Amino acid sequence: MAQPDLKTYRDRMEKAVVALKEEFAGLRTGRANVGLLDPVQVQAYGSTSPLNAVAAISVPEPRMISVNVWDKTMVAAVEKAIRSASLGLNPIVDGQTLRIPVPPLTEERRKELAKLAGKYSEQQKISVRNVRRDANDDLKKAEKAGEISQDDQKRLETEVQKDTDAAIKRIDEALRVKEVEIMQV
Repeated sequence: MAQPDLKTYRDRMEKAVVALKEEFAGLRTGRANVGLLDPVQVQAYGSTSPLNAVAAISVPEPRMISVNVWDKTMVAAVEKAIRSASLGLNPIVDGQTLRIPVPPLTEERRKELAKLAGKYSEQQKISVRNVRRDANDDLKKAEKAGEISQDDQKRLETEVQKDTDAAIKRIDEALRVKEVEIMQV
């Protein structure tokens, strides 16, 4: 094992930040967002498919999502999938298009969503800290094996800590932005 490459650890930390932003996209705020329908799975042609595989999804106005189903025989299955996805959305069928009004959130629901966003961010912070632990373990092994000096080990551990702090700062910033978005009336 040569000197550990810190880029792999940075990439893993960055993936945690990206995963958090994807989780946040699925959290419903008062605004329409195509990401709200990401968890919807449709029974189509004998298998389960994501909604975007059978329809075009768009946001024509701030509180409305439009789902244009490509195959008119699939409209009922798409409507059923959206209703049963526990998103609190009720589609209105209009030919091959489903219009989905996004109702405003209650204050209680906003607080629940903000807590959930906090939980998601904490999970990703734990992921980042686990990457830091892996990096530090690898650095200690490399130092013990004589592949890097003790000074290099300390210097690289400091770099890993800086990367960790930066990733956690980005997670905190993403959480702050999401909480503001959720709590806006």
